[in-house]
Amino acid sequence: MTYTDLVSEIRKKESFLCVGLDTDLKKIPEHLLGEEDPIYTFNKAIIDATAPYCVAYKPNLAFYECFGLKGWQAFEKTIKYIRANYPEQFIIADAKRGDIGNTSAMYARAFFEDLDVDALTVAPYMGEDSVSPFLSYQGKWVILLALTSNKGSRDFQLTADMRGERLFEKVLTTSQLWGDLSQMMYVVGATQGSLFADIRRLAPRHFLLVPGVGAQGGSLEEVCKYGMTADCGLLVNSSRGIIYADHSEHYAEVAGEKARELQQQMSALLPWKK
Repeated sequence: MTYTDLVSEIRKKESFLCVGLDTDLKKIPEHLLGEEDPIYTFNKAIIDATAPYCVAYKPNLAFYECFGLKGWQAFEKTIKYIRANYPEQFIIADAKRGDIGNTSAMYARAFFEDLDVDALTVAPYMGEDSVSPFLSYQGKWVILLALTSNKGSRDFQLTADMRGERLFEKVLTTSQLWGDLSQMMYVVGATQGSLFADIRRLAPRHFLLVPGVGAQGGSLEEVCKYGMTADCGLLVNSSRGIIYADHSEHYAEVAGEKARELQQQMSALLPWKK
């Protein structure tokens, strides 16, 4: 999916919602546990209910890898289901890969060729040669960790060097030498608030993947105030607040309603709607 395609979908749906498929067997409705593949059954129902209101899905690999082969099969089936039934959706594998060049090349092959996702989250710590194999795929995106939503982000990401440049700023300025805004996004946590203004000073047009709205306490309005661009430039992720909003047999219906509520909030915040 190209930059233009993504912006077009956001305009069409008046939404920049990404639904996180962090499917935990300990949290899904109990009546699903008897299914042959409860993770996939749960995901499929959530996808069907939320697809009209979102533009992206983000399965977190940790929630699948922990179940070994069965988890990987559920992940692969989920990707194929989205591709077959909702081809307009932007699919992000939240895997946070990043290793030496030849290892990254294998990760890139796995996710971009075999699994055919649109984007992959990547840790930039090991530098350009660990990221460039992912950037060699036309139409695919690398989403670099820049300023994350967790408490520990302050341990390193906000630390400044002798010139006063903070680590997340170094990530932004250096990585833009490797790829452009048509193939690279950044993860910026919703809990970072006004620091979005600093992000936009260095990456004024790149898309940002923004976790942390809802259960983690991030403010959608604040994210949009400081982070939105003329093309929107945001994919705001919600996981627990949507997929675990209900634990009864009506879980998918409630998830769809929660997604619709967020979509309506997002619609009012889009720059071309004001």
